Amino acid sequence: MRDRIPDRRAPLPQFDRAKVPTPMSRLIYVINGPNLNLLGKREPHIYGSETLADVEADCRKAGADLGFDIRFLQSNREYEIIDWIHEAREAAGGIVINPAAFTHTSVAILDALSACSCPILEVHISNVHKRESFRHQSYVSLVASGVIAGFGTQGYTLALQRMAKLMPAASAGPDETPGTD
Repeated sequence: MRDRIPDRRAPLPQFDRAKVPTPMSRLIYVINGPNLNLLGKREPHIYGSETLADVEADCRKAGADLGFDIRFLQSNREYEIIDWIHEAREAAGGIVINPAAFTHTSVAILDALSACSCPILEVHISNVHKRESFRHQSYVSLVASGVIAGFGTQGYTLALQRMAKLMPAASAGPDETPGTD
């Protein structure tokens, strides 16, 4: 009987604040799906001539101007995107995602995003509604706070500007209001 009674003299586990997710994080995950590594080379008449490196540089500059840290990622593998969404759930204040072709097919990415409490903005370089009908369906839109489509690569910086408005005011410093000049 004595073996089943916990020792009340044992030290309590230490609370580690660093391991607690914070909704006030200024870290934004910018996640890019399949074939976006070919940006600037693949169908420039649809996607433009900017490269993914150009988009990353624009996001980092806009992020710095808005007080965000940017984690910029791209993968052609669905599982890797899901893993990044799981990371963002614990560490990020928001997610900007261009799921590319996974937009129309991935219930798994939808499920991962559904577990996030932070704002999610969906970005598409082209106007998907002017393209083939299968591109009109987006699983990600079901959980996104907003969708930006058809503005070229400028859609990413527009998403970051919108994210600044969606982030909690408490995440700004004492003399700052998010998204204001």
